[in-house]
Amino acid sequence: MANEAVIIELMGQPKGRPVRFTVADGAGIEKGTLCKITDPRTAAATSADNDAYAGIANAEKVASDGSTSLGLWTCGIFDIKASAAVTAGEKVSISGANTVTKVAAADTLFSDVGVALETASTNEVIAIACGIYN
Repeated sequence: MANEAVIIELMGQPKGRPVRFTVADGAGIEKGTLCKITDPRTAAATSADNDAYAGIANAEKVASDGSTSLGLWTCGIFDIKASAAVTAGEKVSISGANTVTKVAAADTLFSDVGVALETASTNEVIAIACGIYN
């Protein structure tokens, strides 16, 4: 996958407040991938607008390696690619595979990733505070 999030600073105790989720054995998930939550308490790589945000993969998950769990960071500041213009201070949500955009009134699931700490134009990478202000 491309555009994985990059750590600027992990917050909370323990650092980044990692939460362990179930993942499919056949799934390949790169470290830094924005993940969505599916039922039951299962994480998968984001792929579509308005995916329900779970966290950011804190390790690589190799496809078909026998592993069925993965830790996700839930609190920190990360560089993440914006798929559209975002203004500093706006809440951002999942807009596709490893990208965010400003939260829209039509967002129905908890897709909020965090708050933009910088203003972005389309396809620009900016600092996002995840799990700190939301």
